Amino acid sequence: MLKNFLGDSPLWYKYTILGFLLFNIIAYFTLGKTITSWIIIAEFIFTLAMALKCYPLISGGLLAIQVLALNLTTAKNAYNEVSQNLEVILLLMFMVAAIYFMKPLLMFVFSKIFIKVKSKLKLSLLFVILSAVLSAFLDALTVTAVLISVTAGFYGVYHKIHSSDLDQDIRKQLSEENLEQFRSFLRSLIMHGVVGTALGGVMTIVGEPQNLLIGEKLGWNFIDFFKQMDVITIPVFFAGLLTTIILEKFKLFGFGAELPAVARKIIENYTVNEDESRTKKEKNNLIVQAVAMVLLIIGLALHLAPVGFIGLALIIFQTAFMGITDEHHIGPAFEEALPFTALLVVFFVIVAMIHDQHLFKPVIEYALAMHPSKQPTMFYIANGVLSAISDNVFVATVYINEVQAAFNAQEITREQYEKLAIAINTGTNLPSVATPNGQAAFLFLLTSSLAPLINLSYGKMVKMAFPYAVVLGGVGLLGIMYLL
Repeated sequence: MLKNFLGDSPLWYKYTILGFLLFNIIAYFTLGKTITSWIIIAEFIFTLAMALKCYPLISGGLLAIQVLALNLTTAKNAYNEVSQNLEVILLLMFMVAAIYFMKPLLMFVFSKIFIKVKSKLKLSLLFVILSAVLSAFLDALTVTAVLISVTAGFYGVYHKIHSSDLDQDIRKQLSEENLEQFRSFLRSLIMHGVVGTALGGVMTIVGEPQNLLIGEKLGWNFIDFFKQMDVITIPVFFAGLLTTIILEKFKLFGFGAELPAVARKIIENYTVNEDESRTKKEKNNLIVQAVAMVLLIIGLALHLAPVGFIGLALIIFQTAFMGITDEHHIGPAFEEALPFTALLVVFFVIVAMIHDQHLFKPVIEYALAMHPSKQPTMFYIANGVLSAISDNVFVATVYINEVQAAFNAQEITREQYEKLAIAINTGTNLPSVATPNGQAAFLFLLTSSLAPLINLSYGKMVKMAFPYAVVLGGVGLLGIMYLL
């Protein structure tokens, strides 16, 4: 039975999770609810940190079920947490699925940029900027999925040539002399891209799931959220671009590899063939997707409807005008987001436990007892540290709920409430790029089929993200201290 428990995860991990479950029962009856709840939080963070061994929905979900079984919270309270954050659920369910139907357009755009821009430095900057812009209007996880698809497609061209009887000289050069350089090139490019999703994702209400949580509680729409955050996010964005230039120029932390000439030739030929073989229907579909993209930007900018509703409308629009009427062709669009959506519901069970057991109240009271001018800095640091080792959605949810409770109790002013919300949003979005545990987009890349192809391990990702984490986190902190 243990063999099938938690799938193919290592035996030591299976025993660890079983040990957690048994230990929690013992702690509940001997140490009380409060200490047991803190133990479960530590265990839950551990499951997030070990996401590469087992997706946290499974191991973390077992802990959430135990929380309900031990009556550390109730199903009703957990449901209330979910219902209060329904718009986030709708965002993940429908907006990511809507973008799924736009992938051909997004891949077309990235492909053109890939082959037309000869300079690696310019290409890196374009990937950062495009990823940031797309993530500001879309979901960072979806943008990362597009980056993975594009990069994997280009890497697949190598295998296509390698397995062909044609171009023997090109095959030899690519497989023996330039393969590792090609991998390093792709590795650095996609890392720039996922950092770009963090730079853009922190700016708007739809950039990251926790942004929507914060915006809804503060009553900010798309424009309001951007204006509230820009005092921090704009300087951070330009600091990120400067970091990209330095890393590429001086070839630091695994960046700087150029695209081998032979690889460029293969990819250019492949892209030309794709353009020539594109059917009239596929061209029409690209037009439909472009119109949908414009409608998406207008809908979000004018806040015409909840984000999830806009996503659902785009699903209907695109499928109708692209002639996708079969349920089996619509279903795959929801596959990418639903596991993370389910994980978010598990988060809310843990959040409900934290509320019911008042676990963060002493920490919040300590922070709120500080001088108002120092509170945002304290919240930024606390959120940043936790988000670097845990999941930023989880951390932001806990802190914004506690700050909202303090505001409702008239312990802080509206102005201070807004400053703390800005500190929480930037604190959970910027330092969290330090590890794959912090942001879903980074974890998605690390666990994708592309990662082993380009030799992107956990250690390499942490190494390559390190300079960005220092710069983005540091500039964000300075902004909170002196500009907020």
